[in-house]
Amino acid sequence: MRRLFLALTMLAWAACAWGAEGTPAPTVPSTIKGRVLEVLDVESFSYLRLKTADGEIWAAISKAPVKVGSEVTIQNITMMKDFDSKSLKKHFDLIAFGALAGPPGAAAGAASSGATAPGAAASGAASAGGAAGGHGAGGTDMAAMHAGFAKGPADAGEIKVAKAPGPDARTVAEIVGGKAQLKDKSVVVRGKVVKFTPEVLGKNWIHLRDGTGSQDKGTNDILVTTKDEAKIGDVVLVKGVVRTDRDFGSGYSYAVLIEEATLQR
Repeated sequence: MRRLFLALTMLAWAACAWGAEGTPAPTVPSTIKGRVLEVLDVESFSYLRLKTADGEIWAAISKAPVKVGSEVTIQNITMMKDFDSKSLKKHFDLIAFGALAGPPGAAAGAASSGATAPGAAASGAASAGGAAGGHGAGGTDMAAMHAGFAKGPADAGEIKVAKAPGPDARTVAEIVGGKAQLKDKSVVVRGKVVKFTPEVLGKNWIHLRDGTGSQDKGTNDILVTTKDEAKIGDVVLVKGVVRTDRDFGSGYSYAVLIEEATLQR
């Protein structure tokens, strides 16, 4: 799967940077530099339309106060092809997910005096059902953007949620600790949403806790991917399939998570 993802990444960048479909690019760029023509903000991300030396391209970063007209550099690039943003109701033929380089607030300075980019639009705010929160502009973690944060919040407060009923019911600790026995099996778990990251790799990413397990050992939090929406603080019943050793490419691997999940409140 990782090889396929990287292959698609290279082909996607080739179509944009070289302007000829099927022309191979030597590498995926390590950085993209450009002037911001448009900014579209949602709860977790800022979408930037950039004018670069190779033409225009859209990029997505963890939400930051970027202004139209500023010069930015995007690093730690992963390209995605045919990406649909539900919150923006917008399709991107090609988009670069990455981290905003430089110190926090570096791109927030005012645009050049009197300069107004053609077609520039005011930032559009749209609720995605919950906030990802966390990283600032200069410290954006690519793992956070592409996998809904590898870990949940360091301290989500005291949580105590009753275990779900039924033969497939498990606690968070039982799923994490019993991942080998539960691999590819259906489970039901009830817990509190402590992190929510929407629309990454076509899925919503949720971190769920129920009060079981150990934070120090990493057994108190389970990652869930779903098409359903939720918000931080919701107590939900999750039904899904346990997957182990999942590799989403570009180095983002997870020992255990629940996929194909549905949520009930």
